[in-house]
Formats: sequence, C-alpha cells, structure tokens
Amino acid sequence: MNIQLKSKLPHVKTTIFTVMGKLAVANNAINLSQGFPNFNTSKELIALVNKAMRKGHNQYAPMPGIFSLRKGIAEKIEHLYGISYNPETEITITAGATQAIFTAIGACVEKGDEVILFKPAYDCYEPAIELFGGKPIAIQLDPLTFTIDWESVEKAISDKTKMIIINSPHNPSGRVLHKDDMLRLESLLKNTNILLLSDEVYEHIIFDGEMHQTAALFPALAERAFMIASFGKTFHNTGWKVGYCVAPAELTKEFRKVHQFNVFSVNHPVQVAFANYIKSPQNYLELSNFYQDKRDLFLSLLTTSRFEFIPSKGTYFQLLDYHKITEEYDYDVAVRLTKEKKIASIPVSVFNVANYDTNVLRFCFAKTDDTLKKAAEILCQI
Repeated sequence: MNIQLKSKLPHVKTTIFTVMGKLAVANNAINLSQGFPNFNTSKELIALVNKAMRKGHNQYAPMPGIFSLRKGIAEKIEHLYGISYNPETEITITAGATQAIFTAIGACVEKGDEVILFKPAYDCYEPAIELFGGKPIAIQLDPLTFTIDWESVEKAISDKTKMIIINSPHNPSGRVLHKDDMLRLESLLKNTNILLLSDEVYEHIIFDGEMHQTAALFPALAERAFMIASFGKTFHNTGWKVGYCVAPAELTKEFRKVHQFNVFSVNHPVQVAFANYIKSPQNYLELSNFYQDKRDLFLSLLTTSRFEFIPSKGTYFQLLDYHKITEEYDYDVAVRLTKEKKIASIPVSVFNVANYDTNVLRFCFAKTDDTLKKAAEILCQI
C-alpha cells in the first residue's frame, strides 16, 4: 500500500542538533554542539523528585500545573522584578519551553498572519508559525554585534502582523537585549494589537553585571506578552522537560485551550520537587556566576588560538569566528572538525536568513572543566 501524504512542513529537515549530535557520537568527538550540560543536576533536587514519587505524586497533575509551583514562580517573579502575576490565572506549567512556544503560537496565529522574528533564531519558531498557517517575517541581526535594527522592524510591521518573537539572552549569539531595546519595542507595539512572544529561557544565565530585561518590566509589553521560561536550562536537567508560560489572564485563557489538548498536564513529581527547590533563591541566583566562571575559563584557554570571539553576555553558548583559519562554509567546517579533530559544534548559518554564512560556530560551555580544557586544547591546535 502506497499512501501519499502531502507534508504540512515540506521544507523542514532533521534539526541540526540531531545531525551534529549523531555525528559527534559516531566519531567519538567532544560534543559542544547540543545545548545541554554534561554534569549532573542537584542531588538535593533528585532527592526531592524521589521523595515526591514515594509520597504518591505519580498521577496526572492539574492541567495548568500544581498550584504550589505556580505560586512559587509568582513569588520568584515578584522577588526578582517587583511584578505581580496571579498564579491561578496567569501562570501555566508546560512540558518544556519548546512546548510553551508552540502552544502560544498555536493559540494565536491564524492563516495569513505574519510573525516577525530575528535571525539567527532558535529553530522551533518558524515551523510552528507555518504549521498554523502563518508567515514568518525574518529580520537578520547585525552579523557582528547581533543587535536589532529597529527601523527595519518598524518597516516590517503591517496590518497582517500578529506577533513578534524576541529571545534574550539570545541563542545562539549570547547577546542580551538592553533597556533601550525594550523601550523601543514598547513604543512600536503600544496602541497596536500585536502580541509578543518573549523567549526568556536563559534569564538566570547572564554575565558581567547585566540585568535581564524581562518583558514583564515594561507595561505596554507585559499586557501583550507570553513569557517563556525553562527549568531544564536553569537547573541542568533538560531531559525532564519542564518549563512555564507567564501571560495576562486573557492570553493565558487561550493558551490553556491549546495546552490542555496538546499535553494536558506535566510530570507531577518533578513539579513537586521544583516547587520546593525554588523556595531557596540561591538555587537560581548563583547560576550566573557559575556559568560566567565556565565562560571565562573556556575563553582564557582560547587566547592562543586562531579563533576570534566577543565574550558571550548570557546563555551557555559562545560563538567563535574562524575566518582567519579558513573561508569554508560553516556547515562543512563543523562536520570536518567533528570528524577530523573530534570536536562538535553548531554552524550558525542554519539559523540565518537564506543560510547566511558569517564564518562562526556555536560552542556550548555547559560542560565540566575537564571537558572544556580538552576542547580548548583541540581548538588551539587548529
């Protein structure tokens, strides 16, 4: 039987993370490509999950998430930013940040809607937009500074614009949006019906004294924003796939309509554990220093290499510019380094408009110090 199925996503290929991850395993390479730590999550947190399981929290959690966790998130936001959100009607626990992003887009984007995003961009945005009949409007960030040209944004806004997607701290560049950026965005969206999806999964990984500029701090943005966060990124357990969405009640109402038929509810014992773990602010407030130390170690070891770099300002990614080594296409360089030098990275062109190549590779430094030292030794020999 030969079934013919017309693809709803005909141009979508296997994600680069899967491609490079498999290549790293096949070549026994140090894997700095995929964005996950190679060290364990907190023993205390694992014990809290185990305790929750033993106490019987093994059946479906409530659809929006257990109240104690939503309340804890609301308290965290108020503690950090002085902004109040109602845990009952404005916070939803999700099966990771990607599900939250998909759900927010699915709840709002209709056929013919335009969604503005900035490239290089995390690769889950565009397929979700297209799946629901929307049209991605991609604006390329400055190839050196990864800053936003706000005049280009203003020109891109039309009567079809339904949503703008921002991501700060930014994957893959490690850049952060500043207050001036957020104020400019606020002025553009004020008095419009345009929604904002603010991907803030690295909010607790920000360096050099920078302050995370959450959309919640800007009233004209907060009133239209889905703010997406990730416990996996914060607490070194990406495989647990737990995140959350914070949004005004009216937006949350629509978000949950899709959420309940997408995953319905999220891992119950892990929610119980997180609800207890975030009661201690140091568990997330110490994260920036932890990762800044790793960034600084990695870059200090590369000072004798032929790579050029601007230190990452957030996330656990660092871009390395290789134009003094070769002018090969970045995808080819990434593959060759994995096979020949046994070190895997991500070519940034795959995230750019028309696969624009700027001769940079993305490396994940959420690794043990020994791994970073071995990786740097290889890179310095190139």
